[in-house]
Amino acid sequence: MAEEIVLAVDLGAESGRVMGVHFDGRHLRTEEHHRFPNQTVFLNNTLHWNFLRLWEDIRGGIEKAKPLGPASLGVDTWGVDFGLLDRQGTLIGNPVHYRDKRTDGMPEKAFAKVGRQAIFENTGIQFMQINTLYQLLSLVESQSPLLSIAETFLTAPDLLNYWLTGAKVCEFTNATTTQMLNARTGKWATGLLADLDIPTHIFPEVVMPGTRIGAYEGIPVIAPACHDTGSAVAAVPATSPDFAYISSGTWSLVGLEVQEAIVSEAALAANVTNEGGIAGTYRLLKNVMGLWILQQCRKTWADAGNSYSYADLVEMAEAAPALRSVFDANDPRFLPPGNHVQHIQNYCRESKQPVLESPGEITRCILESLALAYREVLSVLTGLQGKVVSAIHIVGGGSQNTLLNQMTADATGLPVIAGPTEATVIGNALVQLISLGAIGNIAEGRALVAQLPEIRTFRPADKGRWDAAYARVKELSR
Repeated sequence: MAEEIVLAVDLGAESGRVMGVHFDGRHLRTEEHHRFPNQTVFLNNTLHWNFLRLWEDIRGGIEKAKPLGPASLGVDTWGVDFGLLDRQGTLIGNPVHYRDKRTDGMPEKAFAKVGRQAIFENTGIQFMQINTLYQLLSLVESQSPLLSIAETFLTAPDLLNYWLTGAKVCEFTNATTTQMLNARTGKWATGLLADLDIPTHIFPEVVMPGTRIGAYEGIPVIAPACHDTGSAVAAVPATSPDFAYISSGTWSLVGLEVQEAIVSEAALAANVTNEGGIAGTYRLLKNVMGLWILQQCRKTWADAGNSYSYADLVEMAEAAPALRSVFDANDPRFLPPGNHVQHIQNYCRESKQPVLESPGEITRCILESLALAYREVLSVLTGLQGKVVSAIHIVGGGSQNTLLNQMTADATGLPVIAGPTEATVIGNALVQLISLGAIGNIAEGRALVAQLPEIRTFRPADKGRWDAAYARVKELSR
């Protein structure tokens, strides 16, 4: 077949890029056309994303890639954040960052009005104060004028798709992250929203991954899995269904691919999430704080005049003593930006563990604590699903961290298959290529990914020491 080229616009918490994915009928190849920072803006005591700057960078990246004659393009971003349009289709205000403090106390207000169980039974989504539900509730509680003039709600990738095509729709995988979509019907949970006084007329049609939603300057725009983790999971190079995955980056999304949402009392008690996937699947998973903790530590050291690369920190961590101190990676102190070095040291003092000082010791502690958190989440998920997992696939930027990959294998006792690094971009492209008819289905797409030379396997070792550390961190998190 003639080579097919699609463009993947991929936005993460730190940066964005426009990538070309080439498919010659047998092999996939990625090519970067434009990379740009995703910088936040703190204004009037509120943390914002700079969406107008992102829009300009996306347009510039597409322009650079136009000479390739792309067959289509697709956009994916992080979840939960959104924009509101007025009746003329104009963006009202700049989208607010999910780490902004406006959601403080909002989950508790929602529980008081409708109850935790009702929210979970409707949506099947993990309770996190960053969720869109609580962001919108904060507007209700503050009597924000934005809701009185809003005509349309669009999640972050849907806003960009609207600017590209004029189509006001919400893509399914990203819509599920809002905690406002019914997990059984795939439609907006309008009864729940009305009970929280959130206006229901603003929510548009929900479309599935693979839907062509319009065109940008003659290039068809296809909705991939618009949630970046949904796209990353689409690119898991699994050859059998008994796999777990970790999409490793700023957040670590640890999960299983299942055929239907699990909305049981046990799932509610475990605070798991059922996010939409590709090809009619759901992603049963939990969020773990992820490499955000290391990013914040690195910033603290840089502010003190010590600029370490991630490679430097991993090298120092390899030389540091193993499993001296561990912490609960999902402790809420690690959610907002701040001095995470101090947070870790305070955690060590409070739990009567050795207080770590050097960057190598602290980095090793972070990676070990993440690996132990992965083990705990997988234990919960497999218990809910009744599923035996034979391997863990780690995809995304964090899959390049060979030390963390080996620690994950050691902590879980399972082989870890790492790669691809560009899972989100490749998964985005696979859905486009399936929609275009160049690839038959997702199984064929995953088989292509498995051929990539970067895929590596890590075998578990030293399980006894990790079992003891796991028991220790479980005791600390109680």
